Parts: sequence; C-alpha cells; structure tokens
Amino acid sequence: MVCRDGTGNFEAAFPSGVSAQAGAARREGLARRACEGSLLWDRGKLVVATGVAQVDVDAFGIDLGLGPPVVTFQVKRTNAECCMTLQIYSLRRPPKLLRTITGGSFFSTADTDLDGQIEIWTNDAASLEGFESAEASRPDFAPTVVLRFDQGRLLDVSSEFQGYFDNEIARARSALDPGDLRDFKNSSGRLPPTAHFSPEDLRQSDKLERTKARVLQIIRSYLYSGREQEAWDSLAELWPPEDLDRIRAAILGARARGIRAQVDSLSTKVSSGAERRTEVVDARTLRAVQPGIKFAGERVEEKRSEIILPAPIWIGRQVPEGQPEDTLADSEMLLDLVIDSAGKVRSAESDNPSFDSSLKSATARWKFVPTLRAGRAIASRIYFIISPKR
Repeated sequence: MVCRDGTGNFEAAFPSGVSAQAGAARREGLARRACEGSLLWDRGKLVVATGVAQVDVDAFGIDLGLGPPVVTFQVKRTNAECCMTLQIYSLRRPPKLLRTITGGSFFSTADTDLDGQIEIWTNDAASLEGFESAEASRPDFAPTVVLRFDQGRLLDVSSEFQGYFDNEIARARSALDPGDLRDFKNSSGRLPPTAHFSPEDLRQSDKLERTKARVLQIIRSYLYSGREQEAWDSLAELWPPEDLDRIRAAILGARARGIRAQVDSLSTKVSSGAERRTEVVDARTLRAVQPGIKFAGERVEEKRSEIILPAPIWIGRQVPEGQPEDTLADSEMLLDLVIDSAGKVRSAESDNPSFDSSLKSATARWKFVPTLRAGRAIASRIYFIISPKR
C-alpha cells in the first residue's frame, strides 16, 4: 500500500496539470493514523477518500480503455473489512470519477501478455462473506477474476486466462491428501461446528476444513474461468454425494452477489496461445528525461515529443524469514526491467550476484508511472538502480 494507517505517501503530477496525492489524513494540520487520497489541479481539489485505513495508487497515467488517461485508487475504509474499492478517475481537468468497482481484497492493473490490452486482476472476496465456514471464506481462497474495459464497458475476461486458472487447479489438487479427501467425501459436506474431545478430534476437523476449502478452490477456478461443466464434473468427483445440490446452489448464489454483478458483459474468448505483442520501447540507451511527475512543487511542462521515463510509485522487498535484512550489497544494483503500459514489471534481470529469487519475485509487485510518449503510456525496457536505502 502507498498509505496504510497514516504511514506512507505518494504525489505525482500528470502533464495535464492534475496531481494525485495519497498520504496521512490531517486534522488541524496534524497527521492522523489514517489515510487520505485526493486530486488537485489549478486551485481545485477533489478528495477521493479521507480518514480511511488504506489508500493505494495502483496506476497513474495509464490508458484503461475509458478514454482519457486515468489514475486508479484502491481504498479500504477499515482494516476489519474484507474488501477494497477501486476508484478510477480521469486525469483531465477537472478530473472526474469514471468507474467504481468493489468487492476484491486487491486490485492490480497490468498488460499481462504485453499485447496492448490492460487487465484488472482482482478476486471475488466479497462473495465469500458468510459463505460456509471460516476456512472456506478466507480471502486467499477467493476466486480470481480478470476484468478489462472495452469501449467503456467492463468485461469479465477470465476465460481468456485459462492457463492461469489451470495452474491454480493443479496446485490445489496437489495439496489434497487422498485419505483426507476420502474422509471429507464420507462427511456431510456442511462440517458443522462440533465439540472436540481430544487433540486428535481437533486435527481431524482441521483436515476436513482444509480439504473442503481446496475442493471449493478447484470448483471455483473452473467456474470463474468459463468452464461450468468441468466445475460440476469436479464437484461430483470431489464432494459428498448427498450434499451436491445444496453446495452447487450456494456456490452460484455467492457468485451472483459478488463482482460478477458489476460487470457489463462476459468475454466469450478462450486463450488461443497465439502471441500478439505490443511495442516495447527500448529506453536503456536514451538520455534520462526528467519524469513528468513531481515529488515537490516543481513545475511540470509537457513536451509532446519527449519520451518520459518511468518513475516508481512503490518498490520494496520483504526479506524472507531467517535471511538477514542487509542481503542487498552496500553498492547500487543495476536492474534490467521491462515495464508494461500499466506500470507493472513484466520481467527483471541483473548480473549482480545479490539479485536472488526473492528479489526477482518482489519486482512483480512493484508499481511505476509507466513510460509516456506524446502523453500516452507505453511499454518500455529500462535500466533501474536500487540500493538498500532505496
């Protein structure tokens, strides 16, 4: 998050003159342990959210298929809530709210296949509230949903990414223990709360709950990727027979009240495997141009012929458990990054020995203002320097 509980901040100005800010909310000039997001232009100000637990700028200056370049804020009112709200604003003066999407525990824009189409990756966390048991309702078991705007209409394009869902299904199936699955199929399926008279009773109950959650993950992965028949075939294979009708109705009811209720249409396309690549501008040899963003009060001038190089919105790394904090070398490290037109890292390489798998994995979560050419976001390949301090 850019700002969580009043900690963290970000400010950027688009060449149109509209600035986006996220940081601590203030009362009588004093920072609070809460966040605020706002848009500023000329002498105008539009408060996106204030006094909330989290405000995150996921993307800035991108073409999301809604006409003007946009900034996307994801907002969480309280930490106790399951879900975020994605608010999409135009970056023309005066900025306007173009669309709101609710119900995911996260939102992340990306040109996933570098084909020039930007998707919004999220999950249907809201649909799991009150669904079955606490284990089955955990956000990390929420089904993935992939959205995309097409001529202003919001489409569910999850069926175009069946390979991703197949990997999710394979992981869930590999985690199923045959003995635990047999015990679950011999249960009622509901797994109502019962008294545990011994540690063994508790362990058995936990195994059944975990098995149930993974089975549901498999069913939902088929269902949300447009393969309804495969979903019900797997349900018949993995679920207690006497409970099939009830759980099927419960799954469909949960999906109907989730994110799917907000989309305008469903994509009927299926992954073809054919590559359609967008242009990736090699900016590694270009002389660095001052980014069209501000971090202080500097004036931003738009030069339509310039390529404006990316600037970070958020970069970081969670050090793996048991690994010392100072694993990065004291000197700077040069990374070779491909950044898509949504400002997300599609690949990262480095010759530095300190560039290990955990750091490479962390780059997939980094967010940038993408490269701008003639005021339009494009994919690019750049050199990017990091250090322990950064």
